[in-house]
Amino acid sequence: MQDSRPILAIVGRPNVGKSALFNRIVGRRISIVHEESGVTRDRVSAMARWDEKSFEVVDTGGIAFMDDEKTDDILAGASRQQAEIAIAMAAAIIQVVDVTAGVTPLDLEIARKLRTSGKPVFLAVNKVDNPSRQSGVGEFSELGFAQTFSIAAIHGLGVQDLVETATASFPVTAEVEAPRPVKIAIVGRPNV
Repeated sequence: MQDSRPILAIVGRPNVGKSALFNRIVGRRISIVHEESGVTRDRVSAMARWDEKSFEVVDTGGIAFMDDEKTDDILAGASRQQAEIAIAMAAAIIQVVDVTAGVTPLDLEIARKLRTSGKPVFLAVNKVDNPSRQSGVGEFSELGFAQTFSIAAIHGLGVQDLVETATASFPVTAEVEAPRPVKIAIVGRPNV
């Protein structure tokens, strides 16, 4: 039986806080959060429950280069392909950007790609963890999204409003099924 829960995809360029947001939404540390760019390379997904809604959250490794650029980095190419698959599968998408970096050309290109996806996209301006950073949020209106959310994913600030809005069209679901335990038997002769 295939799970038909909606998918919420988190996309953006590397090192903007996608994994921190993913961990905050799913309520546990699954994705590695590190200041070094490129730590998350594969799609990571987990089930989440938020306000009586169950859905799958997908953390992508990030889109690290422009459409017209070529790269010899096989991992960056694979990461981009995984992000594109997540976008195609998603019922809703959150684009994460970094207020401390301002709008970058790659942010603009990702936003253009997401606007053409036909999916609802919600912009999360991350790392807004003090009042002085709030003044930089307005600059991201250049990305062209109707709704912008100021968040600090690592601290949970603003995440509630973002997730409630992004999942507003998701169906209310019954209790979440507990994962089935995996049983493993280890056999062999003694002292091996």
